[in-house]
Amino acid sequence: MSVLTRDEAQNRAARIGLRRYTIDLDLTRGAEVFGSTTSVRLCVLEAGTDTFIELEAAALHRIALDGNELDPTLYADGRYPLTGLGEGEHEVLVEADMYYSRTGEGMHRFTDPADGETYLYTMCCMSDAPKVFACFDQPDLKAVFEVTVTAPPEWTVLGNGVATRVGDTADGRWQLAPTQPISTYLMAVAAGPWHSVRTRHAGLPFGLHVRRSLGAYLDADADELFDITRRCFDRYHEIFDEPYPFDSYDQAFVPEFNSGAMENPGLVTFRDQFVFRSAVTEGERQSRAMVIAHEMAHMWFGDLVTMRWWDDIWLNESFAEYMGFQILTEATGYTDTWADFGVRRKSWGYDADQRPSTHPVAPEPDGVPDTAAARLNFDGISYAKGASALRQLVAWLGEQHFFAGINDHFTLHRFGNATLADFIDALARASGRPVPEWADAWLRTTGVDTLTPQISEGPDGWELRLPHEGSRPHQLTIGCYDLDADTGRLVPRTPLRWNVPEDETHTAAGRRPDLVLVNDGDYSYVKIGFDERSWQTIAAALSGLPDALSRAVVWNAARDLVRDGKLAPTDYLDVLRAHLPRESDVVIVQGVLAFARGQIADRYLPAEQRPAALATLVDTCRELLARTADGSAPGLRLAAVQTLADSTADPAELGDWLAAGAVPDGPELDPELRWRLLLRRSVLGAVTLADIEEELVRDSSATGQEGAARCRAALPDVAAKEAAWAELFDKDDLSTYLATATAEGFWQPEQHELLRAYLARYFPAVADLAARRGPAIAQAVGRFGFPHHAVDEQTLRLGEDCLREANPIPALRRRFADELDDLRRALRVRAAQATATPATAG
Repeated sequence: MSVLTRDEAQNRAARIGLRRYTIDLDLTRGAEVFGSTTSVRLCVLEAGTDTFIELEAAALHRIALDGNELDPTLYADGRYPLTGLGEGEHEVLVEADMYYSRTGEGMHRFTDPADGETYLYTMCCMSDAPKVFACFDQPDLKAVFEVTVTAPPEWTVLGNGVATRVGDTADGRWQLAPTQPISTYLMAVAAGPWHSVRTRHAGLPFGLHVRRSLGAYLDADADELFDITRRCFDRYHEIFDEPYPFDSYDQAFVPEFNSGAMENPGLVTFRDQFVFRSAVTEGERQSRAMVIAHEMAHMWFGDLVTMRWWDDIWLNESFAEYMGFQILTEATGYTDTWADFGVRRKSWGYDADQRPSTHPVAPEPDGVPDTAAARLNFDGISYAKGASALRQLVAWLGEQHFFAGINDHFTLHRFGNATLADFIDALARASGRPVPEWADAWLRTTGVDTLTPQISEGPDGWELRLPHEGSRPHQLTIGCYDLDADTGRLVPRTPLRWNVPEDETHTAAGRRPDLVLVNDGDYSYVKIGFDERSWQTIAAALSGLPDALSRAVVWNAARDLVRDGKLAPTDYLDVLRAHLPRESDVVIVQGVLAFARGQIADRYLPAEQRPAALATLVDTCRELLARTADGSAPGLRLAAVQTLADSTADPAELGDWLAAGAVPDGPELDPELRWRLLLRRSVLGAVTLADIEEELVRDSSATGQEGAARCRAALPDVAAKEAAWAELFDKDDLSTYLATATAEGFWQPEQHELLRAYLARYFPAVADLAARRGPAIAQAVGRFGFPHHAVDEQTLRLGEDCLREANPIPALRRRFADELDDLRRALRVRAAQATATPATAG
């Protein structure tokens, strides 16, 4: 399939306009292919136009232009040429068979192992629409979509518009209401014997849908899901002048979904792990609610007004990311969402922005030359950094001017396309501020600024300086705290408002604060350091900071200091051991434990120090369990159980829990916890294949299949490793989810000697696999299958050789480039830790 270039898209958009897609999908042709008949009404703007229509067909049966048959043999490389088109209206008709996908791209087909039922759904973003229907696949050629679907009669069909059965029920025919003009990547259909819960709100039908085997779990959560949906919907209508622009709002939780969710107008699709079948923390419920708010924001930013080309994906994702957290804070009971953002999301942006693959939030157009390059920019920069930039923009402009500019933008470009320049112009008109200058500094630059306080004391007072490494302006808050030695609490003084670079010094009478916290409130995107006194205060009293967001800022800063080799990983663990048992925010607990377990223990410390690090985590979790034994904080308790299970060296204790079906004093072991415990026991060599199969009989669901694949791959013997390797690299029938699970289980630090021989095989094997199976599998096996435990020069050399010699596809090249940069960082951290001390934190 040819990759669409920006130049080709611009050339095509200058010569044609689209009116309507009429699509007829036949989902009754068996398990391998479906029928796709597409009629496209277009207007040619210039006589003698040469263009092309895109299609990835299993078989092209017919193509006609204005009723005249064309030669199907001219179809090649995913395109059919349309030459010499006259000015005016035309119709292209395409009849084809299309392949179902097993990797979540195009029309994905899934058979539920729990009951044998089959489900289908589309994922057309960002360039996969031609896997479903013939189209002119670029975001600035919007059209009305009118879709008809033939499905097995017992199925339900969902789509962008209200779906209605037509004809006899036994025919299985469904008509979807015509849409407003939308882009091809937003076309959506989902079909299967869905379990549905429906209601109405604001005069519109709302629906929740999931596969039948998860129906009871959806029923248990439906009230909460609808409540979040209604609250967000109403809040968006309070701040946006433009009402919700589509005829319904369905949310389908679909199996084996590669993304978190997709903003198809009228039919948002989510990964069905968001329908919780096992216990989760409040932080995980909050994250689900944020995704609901995020996707709803896209109904305006992305669906109503769409970027012209993929260089402006930040207009979609950064905006939705910012609005998701902000609206959740304003409209629901989740009031600490920005602490969640700081812990879960912002570090994603910081990490991406310090790699060689970094790019501006808003790249120059020539920085995104084609759709393959654009696919790589759905990353921590476009989401988390962009949202941070918008939060800083709101702090600078004020909310009133920000939303006035947004509403102006919607009015001017409704159901059309817009660029960064259009958006910036709207904000400048509304505010009267030099927004283009701000955009140049924030959106056209790369990297992370750093601010590190320097404090001097004299007989009459103290002075603060804030040296700035970087070029961006920042409006931020500096928190000043005094330590109450009797209670261990940090008592806030009046915070300082600081403008970088305008403010150079602050002088105050009296004693300096014990803790000076730069970027308190987390309003800017910047790395911070600490002076020595402030770090000593943190080490003594971090849990005494009164606000969760302030604590999140400190933990994030400490994480950055470890990654930069300025704070020894063992010193981070010391602070964790002292203060995490007293932490009340479950999101912070989960984030800190995840970094300590996945990065410090497995990568940043040499192998001989790993057991002590894991023991520290286990001891911390035991203290959290002791503190929560009364049932007062089930989320904290669950987080502690999860990390203890991941970190313990005692498989017998986990075996006792499995036998009892519960952890002492709770929680009971639900399916996810049972698989988690079994995985650790597999790693430690305490289970057999028969034990895994016995657990699979207990839980034969899709999640159970993934758990079993993960455990099989984790067994510490040659036969198990060879079998897992063959499943991953010698066969092409694993779904993305099962490939991910197998890859996750394969590499284990405890099995380093057993796995050594596989290192040289890994890189060329993944390159070959990616070339055969495409970007989704490449991302999964390149990320989750990377040998993260092998922090050595040999792994680095093997990876660099692969990049240089194996010519991996773009998705894998980017993945490996990022993983290898993280490996170099881990090597630097190991080399630096002998000299890194708390005193160097600043």
